[in-house]
Amino acid sequence: MTAAVFVCEAAAGAGPGDLLWLDGPEGRHAVSVKRLRTGEEIVLTDGGGSGVAGTVTAVEGKDRLAVLVREARREPPPAPSVTVVQALPKGDRGELAVETMTETGVDTIVPWPAARCITQWRGERGARSLAKWRATAREAGKQSRRLRFPEITGPAATRDVAGLLAGAAFAGVLHEESSTPLATAPLPEDGGIVLVVGPEGGIAPEELAAFEAAGARPYRLGPTVLRTSTAGTAAAAVLLSRTARWA
Repeated sequence: MTAAVFVCEAAAGAGPGDLLWLDGPEGRHAVSVKRLRTGEEIVLTDGGGSGVAGTVTAVEGKDRLAVLVREARREPPPAPSVTVVQALPKGDRGELAVETMTETGVDTIVPWPAARCITQWRGERGARSLAKWRATAREAGKQSRRLRFPEITGPAATRDVAGLLAGAAFAGVLHEESSTPLATAPLPEDGGIVLVVGPEGGIAPEELAAFEAAGARPYRLGPTVLRTSTAGTAAAAVLLSRTARWA
């Protein structure tokens, strides 16, 4: 059975032979939901690239257990990094997009309230939606056994997205009218890949013009049009399969 992954900040500085305690919400999940017991294997990570594998040596109450570290790992920042600028989908499709992009290996997800987005994040609703995206990324990172969870930034205006594209080693925009397949795009070995996924209603002409002025080129995924909540995941898989990260 594959060892379950839990978040523990102390994993960042731990090494073989150290004893770590997992408590709080993560400890409760491990003890009361996963029902881990003494002698079982477990993985702890800080979500920032550090992780340890070890064995449960003690369980206290319903929310606390001790882990004896057997092995420590540190993952360097990925190269090239992959950032997806995700236009805000309707309903809970945003969490679906974050979940599957996290599982695929996207490093940064940037929420983008595009002009044609039906959903707009304002006030408390926006704060709650952003918190849901971040919680989804955290849980999906654990499920997919990532030691480095993706960053979910705050919402970015179109001018901010253009700035990201201008500073990228590879800058692309998914657009159904493009004749250039993403699968043929030249990719860098290092630096940052930034890809924009538009809303269901499409990217507005002025937005596309701003992105092209920043150096981004339009690409298509294939002969079909994907929903905005699935296009980022499909595009990330296409890109990652052509880098050393998936070699």
